Amino acid sequence: MAGHSKWANIQHRKAAQDSKRGKLFTKLIREITVAARAGGGDPAANPRLRLAIDKANKASMPKDKVERAVKKGSGELEGESYEEVRFEGYGPGGVAVMVDCVTDNRNRTVAEVRHAFAKYGGNLGTDGSVGYLFRRCGQIIIPDVDEDAVLEVALEAGAEDIVDQDGAIEVLCAPDALEAVTEALEAAGFTPDASDVTERPETQASIDGDTAQSALKLLDALEDLDDVQNVYSNADFPEELMVAD
Repeated sequence: MAGHSKWANIQHRKAAQDSKRGKLFTKLIREITVAARAGGGDPAANPRLRLAIDKANKASMPKDKVERAVKKGSGELEGESYEEVRFEGYGPGGVAVMVDCVTDNRNRTVAEVRHAFAKYGGNLGTDGSVGYLFRRCGQIIIPDVDEDAVLEVALEAGAEDIVDQDGAIEVLCAPDALEAVTEALEAAGFTPDASDVTERPETQASIDGDTAQSALKLLDALEDLDDVQNVYSNADFPEELMVAD
């Protein structure tokens, strides 16, 4: 794995989300709603809801919006009926792409996702076509620290692996251990830049030139769709492209 490229990719994805505050709030509200519907409206008994609310708080989303989303999901208030849908496909250069959506209109979402793939040289695949290339795990990113400094704390808290990403440390754990590992790291004085459950590629596909430009445009176009919650890819972009972007 090219560490610098992976870290740049993470930073780019985060910057793309954070620069569109209105869209970010919409995505967070939907995540809170479906989390409350799936596991109940009590954050203490619903880890997924706790994580969603924590992300909303870090994004400075107003408390009343958070509470309203929880009540809609738990059935206390009327609201849209959302379903979760995953799409899999290939982008330029054969890079694998997975797209997680929350939608109230599956047909609309399918059409929009398919259009984005086609516009930027990719193609939508069937269920399972690229999913096997990813591993679902908890991922914690801590910038500007030494690997040895976090190793003992993270492993003792239940982390599975520590990866030096040239400028940041990536802590990997089982999804259900994410909260405990994050809390242990914070208690030890480390401040994560990101802490989330993700789909991490087992291997990466290196691309460059026009292929890399097109792949980046595809990922941005997918993330910009209203119904899209998360986009995962095994694309390994050149560092200069990510910096320039």
